[in-house]
Amino acid sequence: MASRTKMPGRGRPMRFAALLFSLLLALPAFVAAREPAPPSPPLAVPGLAEAHLTPGHWIAALTEPDRVVLTPAQIATQNARMRTGDASIHDLAALPATIDGALVRGWVEALSELPDRERFDVHGKPVTRGDLQRIQANVALDAVPDSQPARHGMVVRRAALRTFPTRLRVFHSAGDTDIDRFQESALFPGDPVVVVHESRDGQWYFVVSQRYAAWIEKQYVAEGDRDAIHEWGRRAPFLVVTGATAHTAHTPENPGVSDVQLEMGVRVPVLADWPPMDQVNGQLPAAAHVIELPVRGEDGTLSFEPALLPRSADVASDYLPLTEANIIRQAFKFLGERYGWGHSYNARDCSGFASEIYRSFNVLIPRNTSAQSISPALNRLPFSADDSHAARVEALREARPGDLVYIPGHVMMVIGHVDGDIFAIHDTSGMSWQPEGADELVRLHLNGVVVTPILPMMSNATTPTVDRITSIQRIRP
Repeated sequence: MASRTKMPGRGRPMRFAALLFSLLLALPAFVAAREPAPPSPPLAVPGLAEAHLTPGHWIAALTEPDRVVLTPAQIATQNARMRTGDASIHDLAALPATIDGALVRGWVEALSELPDRERFDVHGKPVTRGDLQRIQANVALDAVPDSQPARHGMVVRRAALRTFPTRLRVFHSAGDTDIDRFQESALFPGDPVVVVHESRDGQWYFVVSQRYAAWIEKQYVAEGDRDAIHEWGRRAPFLVVTGATAHTAHTPENPGVSDVQLEMGVRVPVLADWPPMDQVNGQLPAAAHVIELPVRGEDGTLSFEPALLPRSADVASDYLPLTEANIIRQAFKFLGERYGWGHSYNARDCSGFASEIYRSFNVLIPRNTSAQSISPALNRLPFSADDSHAARVEALREARPGDLVYIPGHVMMVIGHVDGDIFAIHDTSGMSWQPEGADELVRLHLNGVVVTPILPMMSNATTPTVDRITSIQRIRP
């Protein structure tokens, strides 16, 4: 073995060179760390600053951010008023065991009415009268019996509610494919329904849910015992989804509970006594909650089966306390989500946005803005044509975080005030405003959940949006 001779004076210069080289490599990062961050690009929305896009900014401005607005008992009382006093809400547990055919035909006819103007498909081609007549024939209104037993079921996956029993998407104009005029809403896993009719092709149910009556694909509904269905929704312990969404673990052993998307406010029972050494669909529950979900069998019947919800999911062991800080936090969890008319695009629209936020507090509100804005069960401040612009602005300046501001077809949620302007977070297709000195409006195609001031918004060149406010619903005493 050859001997190695140490060369005098060589080691120190090499170490120094290596140290110098390391310092030179680190210098750009060091300089970058000391230099101020580059300015953020200007925001398109007038009056909006980067700080306004964080919930902490609005919470810090509150004097009592954690004050409880409504206690669980007060929420329960308000929900009871909603079920008995709001015509848009269906109390499924109170429906009779036998459903009258006239009632069913009334539900279907109120929804499934053929459009009286031309519609276009996703390719921009006109939907023919023959296509519409075939869709109408699939409604099979003539097959509704004079009476029928109430058939209870439960939704097993997020599913669209449709105007007609068809997946065909139709639009007002060629090329404008964001708002599908046959899309109504969506139901989520665990939502109970009553099945009252079936399409002629046997692929769709007409269902009545708590907040809507519409068509849903049969594959997403499992039929079962009425008492078992409603008992599942009351079981404890339970978890409430407090994130925008949560997803069960992927489990190829049981596709029925694999990758199930749960939306904000969805409540699921927890199997707290599950043995820690027993697998759930091939996986030990060492890092997951064992929950129970509805599953549809091959024969269409309902069963409940265990599923894993990762511990990383944004969930709580009870409904969140209804505080202004929590309202703001929940709203901002949707910030930037794409606007989805009628819950399309796997997202939600303005009224769905508002109702899902409040669902995480166990607060029940109607599905659509038309019903939300007039609901007698809430603390409503109405406006008429006799109310002045100044009076409307003053009412907005007294609004609190969580108050819902309605104009025809839209709702905005107040989050705070800046320099006399009122800011809202809402799910919107866009807004218009008129820069100082400009002759024309600037239209912002926002198409998502955004933060905007309310006062600069314009409905047209001469009408401020404030002047079109129909009501403010205050979900507070």
